[in-house]
Amino acid sequence: MSQLVDLVIFGGTGDLSSRKLLPALFQLHRHGLAERLQRIVATGRSEMDTDAFRQIARDNLLRYLPDDDWDETIWSEFRERLHYVRVEAAHAEHYRALASLLQEGHSQGQLYYLATLPALYGEICQQLQAAGAVGEHSRVVLEKPLGHDLASCQQINHQVDQVFSEEATFRIDHYLGKETVQNLLALRFGNQLFQPMWNNTFVSSVQITVAEEIGVAGRGSYYAETGALRDMVQNHLLQVLSIVAMEPPASLQASDIRDEKMKVLRSLEPITAANVKERTVRGRYAEGAVDGHAVKGFLEEDEFQHAEDTETFVALKASINNWRWAGVPFYLRTGKRLSRRYSEIVIEYRRPPFSLFANDPQELTNKLVIHLQPEESISLHTLNKKPGLRSKLKLQPVELHLTDDQQRVEDSYDAYERLLLDALHGDQTLFMRRDEVETAWRWIDTIIAAWEENSTPIKNYNAGTMGPNAATALIAVDGRQWHE
Repeated sequence: MSQLVDLVIFGGTGDLSSRKLLPALFQLHRHGLAERLQRIVATGRSEMDTDAFRQIARDNLLRYLPDDDWDETIWSEFRERLHYVRVEAAHAEHYRALASLLQEGHSQGQLYYLATLPALYGEICQQLQAAGAVGEHSRVVLEKPLGHDLASCQQINHQVDQVFSEEATFRIDHYLGKETVQNLLALRFGNQLFQPMWNNTFVSSVQITVAEEIGVAGRGSYYAETGALRDMVQNHLLQVLSIVAMEPPASLQASDIRDEKMKVLRSLEPITAANVKERTVRGRYAEGAVDGHAVKGFLEEDEFQHAEDTETFVALKASINNWRWAGVPFYLRTGKRLSRRYSEIVIEYRRPPFSLFANDPQELTNKLVIHLQPEESISLHTLNKKPGLRSKLKLQPVELHLTDDQQRVEDSYDAYERLLLDALHGDQTLFMRRDEVETAWRWIDTIIAAWEENSTPIKNYNAGTMGPNAATALIAVDGRQWHE
């Protein structure tokens, strides 16, 4: 029989729990994948009973779940798993009440999901231990951001490590739960077609883009002190980069995969004061229009009027100093209030040494495009003969879809469903190891120090565009352009 687990969500009444965690858990229950889950215990600072919380949870599920996924019968079963306990971070008696509730059940372990401010992670873990709520089969999930820089990240990791071992600690990055990111492993290591060409002999450049239409209103206490580099590049983009660039692992075990990701992060060439001007662009959105609606500029938002040194866009040219990727630029960009929401990886292959075809469009190259959101798919861009009765062969681009559209619709799931399921089963493959997170912060801290030393300016861009002109120039100087 599988070991039963109680899932305790700290911050269980917050935005992440309402929008992502509880809907994901409902879906796991609906699909019969939550057999290991005994109870879901939400904690929060508000005084309420379990029935009141269940009503709030129902309202949020109706709001955030697709209409076709709601089922009253399923809800009547799911609601019995939901419980609520008031817990304030510094109140020891609240943890003792939580521990008492957990002892009443039949579970053999606990999974603590910390969806609170990271500054509280250490205290929560220590209070749980003091209340006797941490046992041999207890695990903890840590939400990003893990700190503000390397020093704060190390402090959080040290505090958590006093209570939970590395094997029991799950550092989450929801991008790693996306089907297409996982499919990179199958694409690279399950197909002889691609593996021999996944190196600097054949690949010209790699682009990783995470573009968002939304702004940052409502996140004043966090974003004003963070910015796009810390918020997105340090975790999401560097995690995706490490999977794209990693060497074949010895096995698909979590330790082997994370060992190879670490080698990539350690091979990143530092961006310092000597090259930061040529390698980075900082941007900040000004007023403009997104999806036909006028929006304010970043500094016009009430929460950000004094955040003149906070960027909402960043573009980087990264280099990986190893034999596989030497000489191949990795272009990264992410930003708020851009023209559309999408995330993708673009592997651009080198052109043939010369062309046999008249009027060959030089800007067209073979590309492997991996779409992460809003739709998840993989496509190969090739060149074919242009149809027609012509005296000479002419080329045109053709896009070949490498994913099954029908299967993708039927088997689609939210990234948090995948990650919560893995955490319940103790599988760390799609979670970040301590040395990964700290190595990423070390690279990011060097960039921030270089910006400060050089007084790197922040370029304005109109909301509804794809960032400042300097981001276009960053890649154009190498004779390339962003894939859009």
